[in-house]
Amino acid sequence: MSTATPETFSFQAEVQQVLDIVINSLYTDKEIFVRELISNASDATEKLRHLELGEDPVFQSGKDLEISVSFEEDPATITFIDRGIGMTRDELIENLGTIAHSGSKAFLKALQEGGSKNENVIGQFGVGFYSAFMVANKVEVFTRSWREEGDNLVWTSEGAGNYTIEATEDSLDRGTKIIVHLKDDYKEFAKDWKLKEIIKRYSAFVQFPISLGDEKINTVQAIWLRSKSEVTEDEYKEFYKFQANAWDEPSHWLHFNADAPLAINSLLFCPSENPEKLGFGRTEPGVSLYCRKVLIDSKPNGLLPEWLRFLKGVVDSSDIPLNISRESMQDSSLIAKLNQVLTKRYLKHLGDMAKKKEEEYFKFWNTFGVYLKEGIATDFTHREGLGKLLRYESSATEKGKLTSLQAYLDRAKDEQKEIYFLNGKNREAIEAGPYLEAFKARGLEVLYIYEPIDEFVMQHLGQFDEKKLVAGDQKDLELGDAPEAETGEALPEEQATDLTAWIKEALGDQVKEVEVSKRLVDSPAVVLSDDKMMSQQMRQMMQQMGQDANLPEEGVTLQINPRHPLIKNLAACHIDRAEDAKVIVAQIFDNARMAAGLLEDPKDMIARIYKLLENAAK
Repeated sequence: MSTATPETFSFQAEVQQVLDIVINSLYTDKEIFVRELISNASDATEKLRHLELGEDPVFQSGKDLEISVSFEEDPATITFIDRGIGMTRDELIENLGTIAHSGSKAFLKALQEGGSKNENVIGQFGVGFYSAFMVANKVEVFTRSWREEGDNLVWTSEGAGNYTIEATEDSLDRGTKIIVHLKDDYKEFAKDWKLKEIIKRYSAFVQFPISLGDEKINTVQAIWLRSKSEVTEDEYKEFYKFQANAWDEPSHWLHFNADAPLAINSLLFCPSENPEKLGFGRTEPGVSLYCRKVLIDSKPNGLLPEWLRFLKGVVDSSDIPLNISRESMQDSSLIAKLNQVLTKRYLKHLGDMAKKKEEEYFKFWNTFGVYLKEGIATDFTHREGLGKLLRYESSATEKGKLTSLQAYLDRAKDEQKEIYFLNGKNREAIEAGPYLEAFKARGLEVLYIYEPIDEFVMQHLGQFDEKKLVAGDQKDLELGDAPEAETGEALPEEQATDLTAWIKEALGDQVKEVEVSKRLVDSPAVVLSDDKMMSQQMRQMMQQMGQDANLPEEGVTLQINPRHPLIKNLAACHIDRAEDAKVIVAQIFDNARMAAGLLEDPKDMIARIYKLLENAAK
């Protein structure tokens, strides 16, 4: 109830233009007005808290510092109340009749010129209040200043060019009460469930209590702003479940702060389960961006690299340059630096875990290692750091035990210049194949890789500690001669040359070359790829993906072991019994292809085996 005729003020033309921009195009989501009004209420309450610490008398000092939200469905209104500093008549004109203290001209100029240098820190222009007009046909602001001599006032506007200020007989507590009269299209916001959802999403960590009706909404603390020594393990786990909306518990977390390039407070969680591994589809990024405990973006683009999408948590900074609507970061170079800080710190965290908590790291690797492999294949910047975190079985480890590339090199011979790896379905397949025996005979360790992505990882990583990563099934490997005790007497060179020429003629276009092998010890023959960049396993995978057109021309070399009894017998057989020898060499070739995992259709081989058995049984 007013005590005098309302005094009417007109928005300046420039201010009205700004108001039109705020109402019609500044914000993407209409629900943002709830966040903005609560943030303003929090700011006003924080200022009052500081005033009470001083010597100036404060009206109704000692009242609970809290924020309340209530609603009516008919007519549809939402009311926001804080017990902060409130406003005088002059402050109402200054704060709500203009666009903050920097002036509307500066705001319009910044919008028109664009560019990161003209985008401003959150709250600088004070336009958040005007977001209410996106959904309201009228806004009333009841206020009473913190000063003892303050008046009870009400500011009213329909956002259409003017506003009024008048005194009111309503006896107000210190602070501000804003009543938003909703347009018909936005009555849905005057619902308990809707307001609760919005407040929990955007304002859950505002430092002052927020109540909706009789229910306190923000019950979880912003623990990322506290010292690590003050936060218990249970508090970390409770926060993770709230922030990530998770049912599991985190396997580990990283809580840290940094001063450059921004003042950063961060809390990153790793879940205990990998949804992608369980078949739930691609994981959405789960680290949210906050500014002074107010949510800016739940899925900020570029905050972390895509391969860290499994992480959950928050990153908060009071220094983040935002666009005027608080909805996104504007300085792409700055968010790139933020990305670098967060990523490097998390990789360091994993490195420390691998050294100090090996079993815990192995568990992480088995669950989330595929993301680190993806990082090596896609992220050049962090490739070297990720290489240190790779873990594989090897010929020097027991089954199920893993080793790092650094540990591999620590065991390697001084003269060894390469790191060798072999691809196979599992350990048994690799160790039963012909490729490992050359390394075993020479005392060379080989890493075992089992997943299709592993070969991409090795190709993209390229080298580690200046040692080249080399596939053990490639043709042009310089391993040196095997020890004499392991080899036995070989075919004379002339006979071996004659035999390889005959085999090439017998197999025809199935092989590019037939050679005498220096690498084989126990096996009679081996198939090698001429493609230094792509193994036969990768070639098959690309064919299954329909990438035949992108494949280089295939070349297969068959190498024979001149010391193996079968090859020695074949050298005599191909002269005396040429037709039988052709059947035998075809079987040797298919056996070699099968050992390499390259035999797609065994029909001909099976028929040939029966023929050989038939001859042997005569």
